[in-house]
Amino acid sequence: MTTSTLPPPSPADAPPDRPPQRLKSGGSVVRKVSLRNLAAHKVRLALTVLSVVLGTAFIAGSFVFTDTLSHTFKGLLSDVGQGVDVQVTGQEDDSSGVPLADVDRIKTIDGVRAVQPVMSGQIVLIAADGKPTQSGGAPTEGLSYSPPAEQLGQPYEFTEGSPPTASGQIALNQGAMKLAKLQVGDHTKVLAPSTGTVDVTITGVYKTKTDTGGYIGALFAADQARSLFTDGKHIGTVYVAAQPGVSQDQLRARVAQQLPDMKVITGKQLQADTEKDINTALSFINYFLLAFGAIALLVGTFIIYNTFSMLVAQRLRELALLRAIGASRRQISRSVLLEAMLVGLTGSIIGIAAGVGLAYGLRSLLNSFNVGLPSGALQLTPRTIIVALLVGVLVTMFSAYTPARRAARTPPVAAMREEFASTGTSLRRRTAAAVGFGLLGAIALAFGGLAPSGGGAASLVGLGALAMIIAVLLGAPALSRPIVGAVGAVVARPFGAVGRLARTNAVRNPRRTAATAFALTLGLMLVTTIAVFGASAKHSINALVDNNVRADYVLTGPDAIGVPVQAGAVAEKVPGVASSLALSPLDVRINGKSSGGTAVDGPLAQLLPYKLISGRGELSGHNIMVSQTWAKDHKVGPGSSIAMVSSDKRSVTATVSGVYENNELLGPWLGSGDFGREVTPPQFEQNFVVLIKAQPGTNLATLRTNLENATDPFLVVKVQTAEEFKGSQADQINGLLGVLYGLLALAIVIAILGIINTLALSVVERRREIGMLRAVGIMRGQLRRTIYLESLLIAVFGAIVGVAMGLVFGPLFVHTLRDQGLGEISVPWGQAVLLLVLSAVVGVLAALWPAARAARTRPLEAIADL
Repeated sequence: MTTSTLPPPSPADAPPDRPPQRLKSGGSVVRKVSLRNLAAHKVRLALTVLSVVLGTAFIAGSFVFTDTLSHTFKGLLSDVGQGVDVQVTGQEDDSSGVPLADVDRIKTIDGVRAVQPVMSGQIVLIAADGKPTQSGGAPTEGLSYSPPAEQLGQPYEFTEGSPPTASGQIALNQGAMKLAKLQVGDHTKVLAPSTGTVDVTITGVYKTKTDTGGYIGALFAADQARSLFTDGKHIGTVYVAAQPGVSQDQLRARVAQQLPDMKVITGKQLQADTEKDINTALSFINYFLLAFGAIALLVGTFIIYNTFSMLVAQRLRELALLRAIGASRRQISRSVLLEAMLVGLTGSIIGIAAGVGLAYGLRSLLNSFNVGLPSGALQLTPRTIIVALLVGVLVTMFSAYTPARRAARTPPVAAMREEFASTGTSLRRRTAAAVGFGLLGAIALAFGGLAPSGGGAASLVGLGALAMIIAVLLGAPALSRPIVGAVGAVVARPFGAVGRLARTNAVRNPRRTAATAFALTLGLMLVTTIAVFGASAKHSINALVDNNVRADYVLTGPDAIGVPVQAGAVAEKVPGVASSLALSPLDVRINGKSSGGTAVDGPLAQLLPYKLISGRGELSGHNIMVSQTWAKDHKVGPGSSIAMVSSDKRSVTATVSGVYENNELLGPWLGSGDFGREVTPPQFEQNFVVLIKAQPGTNLATLRTNLENATDPFLVVKVQTAEEFKGSQADQINGLLGVLYGLLALAIVIAILGIINTLALSVVERRREIGMLRAVGIMRGQLRRTIYLESLLIAVFGAIVGVAMGLVFGPLFVHTLRDQGLGEISVPWGQAVLLLVLSAVVGVLAALWPAARAARTRPLEAIADL
C-alpha cells in the first residue's frame, strides 16, 4: 500500500484569519502574557534596557550639563547691569572706546546722577612658583577698581585685606588666590600683552558670587588700569546712572543724542545681550553633545530592532497559540509594543538618573583639567525629563514596530510549524533598493568631489554619504554572505569543523547578522572619518610649514594672547639673529562687512616665501597684497583701490599692489606693520607668531638659549623649532580627536552590547540545535570556540564595512575643504588596520558570556525542549 505525503500548507494557503470567537478579556490576557514574558527573561530585559539607558543618559546628561552651566552663569551675571541705567562703548568691540572728552561730557548731560569709567583687558598672572597661572580657558582679566562711593551696583565684598589704592597694587578673587597659591602681601608679576610686565603686591581678596573655577580677576587702581588697558585717550566702557524720575530709555536717548558716534544701550539691554551671548555659547555645547547622543540612540535603534525581531521569531509559536484561541492581530501587535514601551520607559527612567550622574562626572572631569567651570547645583528641569522619556519610549517602540507588525500578520497554523521560524522573505527587493540608493549616493559623491571647494561641495558629499549609508543598511544582508564567507574561509580554516560551523551560523540569517553588525559599522565609520580628518589636518600643517617656513625658530604664545609685541622687538635684537618676521591680525570693515587680514613686519619673502601671480610684492604705506581667491571674490586686481574703515571709524583707502597664490599661513590679504598699527588700537596689538632667522654660522643652540632668556620676562612666549611648532599643532588636533573619540565610544559600547544581546538570544533560539551538537559529541570547549568565531566574524564584517565607508567619506569631505586649510589628504592606514584587529578582539570578548551559557546547555533537556 502506497502512502503519499501532502506538502505542508504554505502561509498563502492557510485558512482565512477568522477566529471563531474573540478571546474574552483578550487585552488583559495579552498584557499579562507580555508582563510575564518580560519577568521570565530578566537578563534579556536588562541587556535591551541598557541599550536605551546609554542613549537617553547621554541626552539627559547633555541637557543637565548645559542647563546647569546656563543657570550658574545667569546667577553669576545677574549683577551685570545692576545699578547701571546706560552703558556707553565704542561702536565696535575692538575699538579704542569712549574718548576722555566724551566721558566728561556725559557727566554734564541732564538726568545723569553718576558716571563710572570701566577699564579692562586680558592679563597673565604669575603664580607663587613663578609660572603663569593656568585658568583652563576661563577668563583671566584685569579690571579697574572704583571706590564704593563711585561704584554703580553691588560693591566688591572683601574677605581679606583691602582694595588697591595705588599703582603696583592688586586685589584678586578667592579662586585666583587658590589657583596661584598666593597670599595677601605676596609680591608677583602680571603681564598685560599690549604693555608688558609689571611688578605688583597683593593687597586684598574679594568674594565672587559663586566659585568660578579657573576665573582670574585682578583689580587695579584706576590710574594703572588706564595705563595698562587703554591708549590713554579712551575709556573702554562707561556706566551711567540716572537721577530719580529719569527712565533708562529717556537717559539713553539723551546720551545717544550727545554722542552719536558711540554705542549707547540701556541697562536692561545690557543684561539681555549678556544672557543672549551665554545662551548662544552654551547652545553650541548642547547641540554638540546632543549630536553624539543622537548617534548613540541611532545605534541603539538597530540593537532594539534586532532584539525584538529575534524575540518575535522565538515566540512565534506562543503568539500563534494566542491567535488560535482568539487573540486578534491588534492584540498581538499591541502585546509586542507594550513590551517595547515598558523597556523604553524603564530604560529612560534609569537613563535620566544616569544622565545626572554623567553630567556630574563630566563637570568633575573638566574641572580636574582646570577648565574653570563655575560650580552650582545640577539642574534637572521638567523639559529634560519629558524629552528623555519621549525619546527613549518612542525610539524603542519605533524599533519594535516592524517586528510587532510581522508577529501580527503571521498565520496561526503556519507559525506553529517548527520550520516556519527559520524561513525568511526574499532579499531581492531590499537589495534592489540598496543598489538604487547606492547609485544615487555614488553620483552625489562624485559631483561633490568635482565641485569647487566650499559649502555646496560639502553638502553634496554629505547627501551622497547619507544615501550610501542607507544603501549599506538595505544591502547589508546581501553583503554579509560574501564578506563573512570570505573572512570565515581565512579565519575559520585553522579551526576545522568548528570553524566551518561558526561560518555557517554567521551567514545562516543574513538579516540578523547585518542588523547586529550595522551598529558597529556606524560607529567605526564615524571613527574612521574623523581619523582621516585628523591625519589630513596634521599632514596639511606639516606641509605648510615644510614648504613655506624658512625660519630657524618660531616664537609662539597662548591663542588668546599671542606673542606680545614687545617680545618680538626684543627677540629681533638678540645677537645672532639675522632677521625676524612678525605676523599680526588685521581687522577692518569693507562695505560694512568685517574683513580679516595679516599685518607683516619684516622681510616676508626671506622667511615666508610666496608665489606672486600678478603685480608687485610691495607692502608699504597703504599698499596691500591679496590672495588669488580674495581677488576673485572681491573683483579686484593690481592697482585697484579699496575703501576700508578701522574699528575706530577711521577711513583708509588701500591700493592693491599684487596678487599672490593662496597661502593659508598668510591669509586672504596682507598689509604692512605700519598699516596694521594705523587701523588697530594699541591695546589690541598682538602677534600671531614671530619667525626668527639666524645669521650664517650662528650656533643654533646658543641662539635658542639667548632667545629664551630675552623673552623670559614676557612669561608666555615659547621658542620652538619648526618641528616643535608642528608637534604643538598636532597636539592640539590630537586633543580634539580624543574628545570626539571619547564621545563616539558610547556608540561603540552600545554596538558591543548589541553583539552580546544577539548572541545570547541566538543561543536561546538554537537551544535544541546546541543540545543535538552536544549529544553527537561536540565538547564544551569546541562549542565555546564556535560562538567566539561566530561573534568575531560578525564584528569583523561590521568593521570592514564601516572602515571602508569611512575611508571613502573622510577623504571626500577633506577634499571639499581644500581651500580652508586642508590641502593635503592623509589616510591613516595603520589606524584602519588597528580598528579591524580591535573589532575582532571585541567580537571575542562580546561572546564570552553567551558562549559560556551555551556550553552549560544540558543535551537531553535541550533536545526535549519543545
